[in-house]
Amino acid sequence: MKFQEIKNNVFYCGLNDCDRRIFDELIPLEHGTSYNSYLVKGSEKTAIIDTMYPPKTSEYVKRLDENRIGKVDYIIANHGEQDHSGSIPRLLEKYPNAVVITNAKCAENIKEMLHVPAEKIRVIADKEEISLGDKTLRFILAPGVHWPDTMFTYIVEDNLLCTCDFLGAHYTFNDVFAPEDEVLYNSAKRYYAEIMMPFRTMCKKYTKMIKEEIKPEMILPSHGPVYKNPSFILDAYEDWSADECKNLVLLPYVSMYGSTEEMIDYLVKGLEAKGIHTMKFDIVDGDLGDLAMGLVDASTIVLGSSMVLAGPHPMAANIAYLAGVLRPKAKFATFVGSYGWGGNLFGKLGEMLAGLKLDVIEPVLVKGKPREEDFAKLDAMIEAIYEKNKSAAIV
Repeated sequence: MKFQEIKNNVFYCGLNDCDRRIFDELIPLEHGTSYNSYLVKGSEKTAIIDTMYPPKTSEYVKRLDENRIGKVDYIIANHGEQDHSGSIPRLLEKYPNAVVITNAKCAENIKEMLHVPAEKIRVIADKEEISLGDKTLRFILAPGVHWPDTMFTYIVEDNLLCTCDFLGAHYTFNDVFAPEDEVLYNSAKRYYAEIMMPFRTMCKKYTKMIKEEIKPEMILPSHGPVYKNPSFILDAYEDWSADECKNLVLLPYVSMYGSTEEMIDYLVKGLEAKGIHTMKFDIVDGDLGDLAMGLVDASTIVLGSSMVLAGPHPMAANIAYLAGVLRPKAKFATFVGSYGWGGNLFGKLGEMLAGLKLDVIEPVLVKGKPREEDFAKLDAMIEAIYEKNKSAAIV
């Protein structure tokens, strides 16, 4: 298959992985994913920007042969993770005169993880450039989106920015250019929620830099399609990484005998009556990607759990841990739960969320099924959430 040209001798040479259903043995993939690689043909030299996921290396090399890519001078490693750099050793065998261009942190990673010889690597500094003749590649260090070794590659004369994992989406396609529809938007949001949200501050920084300083004509990420209209993804990231929350309460819960779910349903009804949007999430049957998307926007997290062996249900503990590592911008939290014979339910869940420094609203714990006095406490919780939302930066 012939490589699709993006602009002026810059080609897409990546691959779709339509059948892949989980990423990093953790993240469900609704639409598979793509591993993006870009071929840049200058008047004097040729570069490949990012390579390929190792299980796809043979197919990748076959496509290079089919497109008669007989000479490569530079292999650009924007990030050392194997879904982007995994095929570097094979490419160095195929193109023995090629040099790997990367930053110091990434150089250490690919030497240690992929056994790339040090003599095959040229380390560059921030804003350093190399010439391909009529094309210039400029390297922009971007640590923290999402590894310390990440950088961007800017194709100066064509005003194209290769952003590696930043601004990507787990999404497959026939045409490399983004369709700008709801399906892609949601795929990009899931990707941000699951991978980039822990680095929200850095995402905010580099979104602003790209919009105000670089102003690229197109954005070429390492997963998902190419954005001919960069505003589509940059405006989304500006929203997702902003400090302001949405008027949304996220209610993940696990309920062994229905008591906790009864309280969650009562809260949903009461909050919606006050004009607050809610997202009820069944931890056992739900898609964790949907939960992560809810965490992007939520102002308040209400975690519901049954008690198991004197502590929180393991599924609820998993969600508390997940929220702690994803580091959403939520401002408030509380808990509801039911127990049979006692134990420490909210203390352990609170410890897992402590790093988020949330303002904790008085929780409600009941023995067995909730009674009239328990529903009165839930009414107080609804009122407290309503008042907190009014006083905070909620949009």
